[in-house]
Amino acid sequence: MGQYDLTIGTLLVGIFLNTFLYGLVTYQFAAYHRTKFNDNRIPVDFRYMVLFLFLLDSFHSISVIYLAWYFVVTNYGNPAVLAVSLWPYEFTPAGTALASFVTQIYLGFRIWRLTGSMFLYGVVISLAIPSFVLGLACSIGATIIKVMAELPDITSLAIAWLSMQVIADTFITITLIIIFVRWRGGFRKTDLILNQLIRGAVQTGLFAVIFSLGDLVTFVVCPNTNLYGMFAIPVGRIYTNTLLDTLLTRESIKAEMVTTNGSSGRNPMSWLHSNTDSSRTTDSTPPQTIQLVTIRDSDIPEPPPDEQAQSKLVALVV
Repeated sequence: MGQYDLTIGTLLVGIFLNTFLYGLVTYQFAAYHRTKFNDNRIPVDFRYMVLFLFLLDSFHSISVIYLAWYFVVTNYGNPAVLAVSLWPYEFTPAGTALASFVTQIYLGFRIWRLTGSMFLYGVVISLAIPSFVLGLACSIGATIIKVMAELPDITSLAIAWLSMQVIADTFITITLIIIFVRWRGGFRKTDLILNQLIRGAVQTGLFAVIFSLGDLVTFVVCPNTNLYGMFAIPVGRIYTNTLLDTLLTRESIKAEMVTTNGSSGRNPMSWLHSNTDSSRTTDSTPPQTIQLVTIRDSDIPEPPPDEQAQSKLVALVV
């Protein structure tokens, strides 16, 4: 293992991964900007929230690229600079705390829209606010310390912050999964949409939890290296990716619902008559002959989607 593998090497891996995720976030932001949502008609204008996160991610991503340049170009061959904590590194906990706080508050708002439960929303807020405050405290503590070798002094703060972050993410993910599972009613098309939402909740929540746990474990186990930076630097982009993916998913849900119900506004019970012979006479005279017809499974019209579940899904696309 090289001399700088666990310092410059792991730091560069985190910066490379962060830059890749920032590219995804930029694409999602452009897609959100192109898609016409009614996000300015609800109590909170989501467009400003998305813009704030994009500017935050841009600032943080540019700052860590400067950090890489400072270490490997400006101070090439000067290992003494590794002993001092620079401001982009100190800003990372604050930037991550801001991104996670905004994302968690939005997902809590979404849970409230889906369930109408202010209690669940209150639980999310009660977890998100302490996590945000602890993240700011970690950032302030790192700024005061300055010396990398003394960063373990804020280990207790880091453990409390990242633990609260993991608890909040886990609670939100499990709550969303339970909501979507309870909505499933055995109707294929509606359940297909719900299964997609369940997979999305698991995937986005799982990535945030994995990176937060990776940051926590590596900071506690390897405090004298930059191994934790490999997880700490890109985790903020994961939160932004989660929020934008959730917002953009509404368009595909809306398309699925239109495909399921039909875009012509037909009667929900019209499926009963979809295969009825339109040339049938109204004469009550009984038929003279009886014909045996073999009906295949594909000829049986599918029942309509679960209208109750679909009405609840409307809360996801507004």
